[in-house]
Amino acid sequence: MSRGFVKEGDQEEVPYVPQRAYLPPGVANYVTPGGLEALLEERKALIQEREELAGQNEDDRRVSSNYINARMQLLDERINSARVIKLSDQPVNEIRFGATVELLILPSGEIQSVQLTGVDEAKASKGKISFISPLAKVLINKKVGEKVHFMRSNDEVVYEISRIKY
Repeated sequence: MSRGFVKEGDQEEVPYVPQRAYLPPGVANYVTPGGLEALLEERKALIQEREELAGQNEDDRRVSSNYINARMQLLDERINSARVIKLSDQPVNEIRFGATVELLILPSGEIQSVQLTGVDEAKASKGKISFISPLAKVLINKKVGEKVHFMRSNDEVVYEISRIKY
């Protein structure tokens, strides 16, 4: 039957599903082992959430199920495209994906620590930055003792790399 013959009240509202963290087209979906584990845990939670819909009325269950299925589809795309980088395979004296980097902010002497992670793992409040972020791009391939200049808001910040660990 054509949608033109469906009563207005019978039309199901399509739930809005926010996109996952931005990953530019053609860029590999690098993740740390912990990042893949978090994606798989998120998938388990969605499956559990879908199983718990049984108590809802049919309309609410269908809308909730559609929303969960849409989220699951986006999540599965990320899981299937994930390229796990073993941190033990990274060069210990250079900043690469997965590195936790201790930065000395010059001239203040403040210390900042960041880890270069996958886009879904990144959480600035926990010191985890995406490998495609501007700061990560400046840090890649640098070594202890090197200085990097980074534009933050309207001012330039100079960081000295004081420690790299995986």
